Amino acid sequence: EPEGTFLYARYPRPVSGCAAEVSQRIAEAVFAALTKAIPDLLFAAPAGTSGNLGVGGYDPERKRSYIMYLFTGGGYGGFQGGDGLSNGCSTIGISKMPPVEVLEQFYPILFEEFSLREGSGGAGEFRGGFGINYAIKLRRGEARVSMVMDHGRTGPQGVLGGAAGGVNTVVVTQGNKTYKPPHLSKDQDIEIGVGDVVRVQTPGGGGFGDPKKRRPDLIARDIARGYYSEAEAKAKFGARS
Repeated sequence: EPEGTFLYARYPRPVSGCAAEVSQRIAEAVFAALTKAIPDLLFAAPAGTSGNLGVGGYDPERKRSYIMYLFTGGGYGGFQGGDGLSNGCSTIGISKMPPVEVLEQFYPILFEEFSLREGSGGAGEFRGGFGINYAIKLRRGEARVSMVMDHGRTGPQGVLGGAAGGVNTVVVTQGNKTYKPPHLSKDQDIEIGVGDVVRVQTPGGGGFGDPKKRRPDLIARDIARGYYSEAEAKAKFGARS
């Protein structure tokens, strides 16, 4: 019973996200410690968030209220012998959102973007997997948006010399104004109207091992696939392909 820590929250402290987010902080801390003892069996930190995003409102065309709740994917950490998985499920609950086409049929929204967040994986001998970029536009009515996502300030940590993955970001465009949540990736009841857009970038996984030890053929492969430019690869891995 660690009294006085966030693991022992007492009323009236908030506990929203305790299962989806706090549990992942505990797992990351344990795995990071064990990596120093048994590195061949473990991995760098994954995205470490369920990417909880809720959009709720009233659809005037269908004359009904709705709540759309999403779990979004992110990059997994690199491990001995391989790069992390890109756009993997939440590591707590193993959940992910339905196809965007299904969501667009059920709710008055349009996905303007759903793409790989290239370069978001932490550099390492085995790099982290990439997160995703997505953008949701409201097509009808008015709605409110809330989100609970971790790694808004610090990215998923790398291990054994690997770099951290990219952080979680949320930006809401409301008409000609841009709103960024004060807590970066946590907020509630953000009001949006027709044409407003919610843009999210999910974290990449942490890197495993010294980036300068990455094999040149793997660097060349990533450049060929458009994950990095030549300059970005040189900055991250200290070598040209």
